[in-house]
Amino acid sequence: MDRRVTIKWVLAASVTMPLLASCAGTAGVRSRQPVIPPRGYGADPNLTGVYRPGEVWPLTFTPPQRRTATALCDVIIPADSVSPSASAVGVVDFIDEWVSAPYPRQQEDRPIVIEGLAWMDDEARRRYTKSFADLDTTQCSAICDDIAHELRAQPPFAKAALFFARYRDLTAGGFYSTPAGRKDLQYIGNVALARFDGPSVEVLRKVGLDEAT
Repeated sequence: MDRRVTIKWVLAASVTMPLLASCAGTAGVRSRQPVIPPRGYGADPNLTGVYRPGEVWPLTFTPPQRRTATALCDVIIPADSVSPSASAVGVVDFIDEWVSAPYPRQQEDRPIVIEGLAWMDDEARRRYTKSFADLDTTQCSAICDDIAHELRAQPPFAKAALFFARYRDLTAGGFYSTPAGRKDLQYIGNVALARFDGPSVEVLRKVGLDEAT
């Protein structure tokens, strides 16, 4: 099974991610203490606007980090006969925007990604005396294979495996939300139909709702 198929399966399994929200308060309780609003990070940008990378907030990746990020994205989702590579559709820009955003989840991911990219280069130099972006496909895969499975990674690679898992999720999320990624998934989405005859007999039978039941 190639990496692209594996990524599709992982994405399909995690397509519904819970949205976290918190709310605290006690009904009927009055306090004499002044209410001090929490310090935040300002208003959200206009999310319906069209921006170039870096216009919403300063980006994080340095040129060397960006090279490593690009190479790793393309190991995870390389180009094939059906679709372009992850980097070709702007996934590196997406990840850079993600780790640069001022929100709590993104700020948690920032050190994971930055330190992980540094580890990839350090490991590449240790093994092959080159930066990760300068390795050939076989050398890149050899490093990634050691950190591709969190539960099976050897102790020296445990932290790098946590990074790789998060980076793989970001790469897949970025790629499969693009038009090329949706096409690769054969996702149709909200498309107007001239008519709709309902689910097929095969689908109804599969879920146990055909007339025979």
